[in-house]
Amino acid sequence: MEVKQIYHEKQRLQFCLLHALNNLLQLCCESGKDSFTRVELDAIADKLVIEDPNRDSWTPLSIIFKPHHNVLTGNYDVNVLITALESRRKRVVWHDHRNGASSVNLSGETLMGIMLNIPVRKFGGLWRGRHWVALRSIGGVWYNLDSDLSSPQPFQREEEVKQFLDNVISQGGELLLVLNDRV
Repeated sequence: MEVKQIYHEKQRLQFCLLHALNNLLQLCCESGKDSFTRVELDAIADKLVIEDPNRDSWTPLSIIFKPHHNVLTGNYDVNVLITALESRRKRVVWHDHRNGASSVNLSGETLMGIMLNIPVRKFGGLWRGRHWVALRSIGGVWYNLDSDLSSPQPFQREEEVKQFLDNVISQGGELLLVLNDRV
């Protein structure tokens, strides 16, 4: 049995969505680590701004803190995630957290991976934000591909993945299921 190298981008500034997308897509694209770039995500965010029906209500701070990302540090929102994955023929389904992780079919044929949006506190709780994390099954083993980790962390069994997901939900996190489009 051939052991494949697991690609894992590390966190830089607030580009966790960029890192999470590349970690998630590592095995589905020939280009692997070059799946998404900052330029591509910025272009997606800018296109979303042009199509935004509420852009008349912007303030001067909107030049830096744009509706879908921060131009200096990244920090992209869910609209960028969905549009980016749709460009790679993936479908994103928001998981109803009222059902808990037990309703997620981790061995489903169309499930490509899971994107998490987790609340975080840094600097002694002075800074609050959210962090994007990818989970994916590779070679039949589920991995936490969090860019804040030093390396991908394998889960021992599916029940451990579901416990982790239930913990994310209980902490106010969101689960987005990434599905392969059927052709």
